Amino acid sequence: MAMNISFPGGLRVDAEFRGHVIKTDQVPKAGGDGSAPEPFSLFLASIGTCAGIFVLEFCRARGISTEGISLVQSHKVDPVDRSLAAVNIEIRVPPNFPEKYHAALVRAADQCPVKRKIIDPPEFNIQTIVT
Repeated sequence: MAMNISFPGGLRVDAEFRGHVIKTDQVPKAGGDGSAPEPFSLFLASIGTCAGIFVLEFCRARGISTEGISLVQSHKVDPVDRSLAAVNIEIRVPPNFPEKYHAALVRAADQCPVKRKIIDPPEFNIQTIVT
């Protein structure tokens, strides 16, 4: 799958694939317009939404309503090098959610392939091509 990256102006960078355009920008304090999320924010969102897909599918497979279920994701940054130190995801369920499935929800969210690729990263190959 090819993804085309373009520069529509300012500090905006867009990714186009499968008929979708994912827009990114930088915050004003970094020189951008703040018109779209920063790429790193999309990276973090991909973790949470991926976990959410697995929670959703877990519930759908068992006929459990997802009403009142949400995921809250937070992260910690290393104060020394400003790198991502931890990602925390809380799966919040309503009081009537079957307790016997609490741990299983965690296991379901843990199956997220985005998270798995962070743990076992792919090889990156970057090159310049003259066109």
